Amino acid sequence: MQRLLICIAASAGLALAAPAEAQRRLGTLNFEPCVLSAPLSVLNVEAQCTRFEVPENPAEPAGRKIELAIAWVPTENSAGADDPLFMIAGGPGQSALESYPGLHGAFREIRKNRHVILVDQRGTGDSNRLVCKDAEGDSALMETESDIDPAQWRQFAERCRDELKDSADLRYYSTTEAIADLDAVRQAIGVQQINLLGVSYGTRVAQQYMRRYPQHTRSVVLDSVVPNTLALGSEHARNLEDALDLHFGQCTDSATCNERFGSPRESLNALLAELRANPRPVRFRDPVSGEELEKDLTVGHVATVARMYSYAPAVAAMLPLSLHEAAQGRASALMAQAEMITGSLSEQIMHGMQLSVICTEDAHRMRPDPIDATRLLGEMMVKFTLEQCAVWPKGTAPADFNAPVESAIPTLLLSGEFDPVTPPRYGDEVAKTLSNSRHLILRGQGHSLAAVGCMPRLLGEFIETNKPAELKAECLDTLKPNPPFAGFYGWEP
Repeated sequence: MQRLLICIAASAGLALAAPAEAQRRLGTLNFEPCVLSAPLSVLNVEAQCTRFEVPENPAEPAGRKIELAIAWVPTENSAGADDPLFMIAGGPGQSALESYPGLHGAFREIRKNRHVILVDQRGTGDSNRLVCKDAEGDSALMETESDIDPAQWRQFAERCRDELKDSADLRYYSTTEAIADLDAVRQAIGVQQINLLGVSYGTRVAQQYMRRYPQHTRSVVLDSVVPNTLALGSEHARNLEDALDLHFGQCTDSATCNERFGSPRESLNALLAELRANPRPVRFRDPVSGEELEKDLTVGHVATVARMYSYAPAVAAMLPLSLHEAAQGRASALMAQAEMITGSLSEQIMHGMQLSVICTEDAHRMRPDPIDATRLLGEMMVKFTLEQCAVWPKGTAPADFNAPVESAIPTLLLSGEFDPVTPPRYGDEVAKTLSNSRHLILRGQGHSLAAVGCMPRLLGEFIETNKPAELKAECLDTLKPNPPFAGFYGWEP
């Protein structure tokens, strides 16, 4: 994935000061070479990095300052267009600089003529990160850990709040402050317009930016769409059940899967019934250290694997096999999968920033859904949020924050048919008030779609032409659901 950075000639809007090979300049910002990488990943991308100071409280510019981490992945063109693309990460709580290497290939056509700019949203990555550790060194209690007393969730939030209070005013780490930061970076690099590509929660940030700064927004890509009307987390239990029904249907429709594993839903229900009565001790090999361990398998572990694996159909194809094995008493693989996911999430999500966003923007609109008690995730995620937000400092959001964005800015919306968190109906809802938009639903796909199939080419064409209706998207018709694993060797030959 690494490549040599090319020297870029001065161009209108994005000019390099330079002959200095080790340093480049965009507007008023000086950059130096860096390598972008992510925890627990071997992916690296060469880039240019800098830091940019902004007021923590935008209403008090003379008050405390924080620094934003910024990266610039230069265009392959010797000049390039003067409207770069800003990629906005999801979560909330993910670092854009850490997320980008896994999506680098999705930008190959865009980078032919445009720079890519990455800004770690305040509270994430290296932008005054808001992270706390529990007694075991994880950055958050998992929302799917049903065996944890809700009082522990509140106590964790209280400890995290108190640990961070000297280095951050937690009221000022929400989406509203984030879009002001993005526009400050736009001004600092000296451009009039930018293109936005938001992923998951990043689509909320993109929508808020295009509402507040329409004159500076050339085009928008919303990948895995979050409606402004949605309270984040309130429908996770429902959406996961819908996605699991689709995944399990692949097994039902496969003669081999049906014969070997029967009904994945029945395996799941049997396993949950057992674990609700008595968590099962399981010996397994730690997927990172290789150490032999023994822990109790709980409903929370099963929910974690089912939820996170369903994000990506290629790994969701393992669910019928994993659930069948665990229901039959062989749960070491499922336990190892749960531990790997938990460890990865604790490194990727800045839980303090996530709370600042959700407690300011969403918690006051959350209501437990009685039907959730019958679902895999149950009411845990809503209860988790409400407990923690009861003690977390809250900022303010504009009065129209939750209103749909009405705009004619060219917008491309992407949804995965099997997405367990932002299903296609969300994209349909948002597209209704975007008069110059197009919603592409990718068959058999999950969450985060920019790198899937021919999407990199379509993204490049859309950003270049700004004409969503004219995109020739027939190449997406070749996509289809991943078949379920027939055994530990993978799919049937």
